[in-house]
Amino acid sequence: MTPFTAPVDDILFSLRSVAGATSVADWDDELAKGIITHFASFAAGVIAPLDESGDRQGCRFDNGWVTMPDGFVAAFAELAEGGWQGLSAPEEFGGMAQNHLIAAAVSEVFSGANHAMQMVCNLVPGAIATLMRFGTDDQKSTWVPKLASGEALSTMCLTEPGAGSDLSRIRTKSTRNGESWRIDGEKIFISGGDQDMSNDILHLILARTGDANSGVKGLSLFIANKAAAGDTIKVTRIEEKLGLHASPTCQMVFDAAPAKLVGQEGAGLAAMFTLMNHARIDVALQGVAHASRAHAISAAYAAERKQGRRADKSDAVLADHADVRRMLDDQRALTMGARAMAHIALVELEKGNRPGLVDFLTPLCKVFCTEAGITSADLGMQVLGGYGYLTEYRVSQTWRDARITSIYEGANGIHSLATATRGLRVGDGADAFDALIGELTDHPAVMTLRDTWRAARRHALNSYDPAVIAHDYMQLTMQLYYRAVWCRIAECDAQYNRLRDVALSRPIPVAPAMMALG
Repeated sequence: MTPFTAPVDDILFSLRSVAGATSVADWDDELAKGIITHFASFAAGVIAPLDESGDRQGCRFDNGWVTMPDGFVAAFAELAEGGWQGLSAPEEFGGMAQNHLIAAAVSEVFSGANHAMQMVCNLVPGAIATLMRFGTDDQKSTWVPKLASGEALSTMCLTEPGAGSDLSRIRTKSTRNGESWRIDGEKIFISGGDQDMSNDILHLILARTGDANSGVKGLSLFIANKAAAGDTIKVTRIEEKLGLHASPTCQMVFDAAPAKLVGQEGAGLAAMFTLMNHARIDVALQGVAHASRAHAISAAYAAERKQGRRADKSDAVLADHADVRRMLDDQRALTMGARAMAHIALVELEKGNRPGLVDFLTPLCKVFCTEAGITSADLGMQVLGGYGYLTEYRVSQTWRDARITSIYEGANGIHSLATATRGLRVGDGADAFDALIGELTDHPAVMTLRDTWRAARRHALNSYDPAVIAHDYMQLTMQLYYRAVWCRIAECDAQYNRLRDVALSRPIPVAPAMMALG
């Protein structure tokens, strides 16, 4: 087994040199390095050792209560004691008030060390951001300190048996009860819907306040908490899953559960998007973490596993063979490129000058980074051969855990469709993206690809049914971004010229008709 080591130097290089974090007004380079390095040490020593045992043991469900795997409660206590749950929370509520960039670096390290535990803990920053933007003063003062201290963890209750990506089908109902509200309905696929790590759980719930035919305009956002709800909130089961065995995915029933409205009635989707957009960037970084972890395992194994002979008749190792080097190169290029793509989006988010660009980049990062994680894990199993298919080296767990990332927080196909429709018709995101490519590089191969993308953009805008080309358009858009980012990486450090050439030379996975548009 290859012990987990956080890629701190790679993360800092990507933030500083490639994404331009040093241009952000409140960036403190020494502080950032100190925080990321300190968390990396904590993750390697406390969180990562529970990843394998948590996967094997899984969560237990008994009589409506969830018990986390051995060691998780104590590890979370240490995490909370260190203040990590409040990393980005405002200082007035007990947080560290760190920016999105440092929080993103910590989140990637957390995911690489123990994705299942990260899943239960890392909805908190999004919940805090949602309350800070839409909550009342009482809701902020009551809940933000509890979330920041680790006294409470949070959930995001959207999906229902008949409502997945189509939120207009939500049937969970909320009705007024004097000054309060009561929620009735069923939610599924709720990460951390119950656990025994925190004293309380704050549920953010999307429920219908309009009539059954009011669509998304009839949805409102509510908060309800485990401690106050008693038997009105029940967990009826936890799902048996391919991966993330140590993350309880719960089916929940709300039976006149007392709740409070967050924001305006009927504006629940807008409020929930604050949480969802945070979660989508977080999921992108989960993909990066898995890509990095799979490469680390593969590279270590390939450097030691003897296989065949070199030209001088000495023993060769796997890494000496061209096909293995190809796979290792692809893993490394995907990891570094995906990370930089996410970091550039986060720098834009932190600067706040081009919100349309952030909106355009977010689904690109979610789709590309999650697919990069799955691909890198799959390549890792191939590099290890039969041992990759076994559990000993745990690259198979990396693949199992990574596989969900392209499904949750909006299936990748949904993001592709949104990019080919709303992404081209609403706001200035596509124009800002076009400009960003020119800011990143003037490499001839990328400029030629940008011409093709521009033609594809016109084609999508004029298409009677853009859904037909949505997948190819998204792949083309992501590849343009990825290749431009790789030119930027190599410009920052010439040692990466070879990997840039690897990234530029790989086939673009789109239909020939799409490429012919250029």
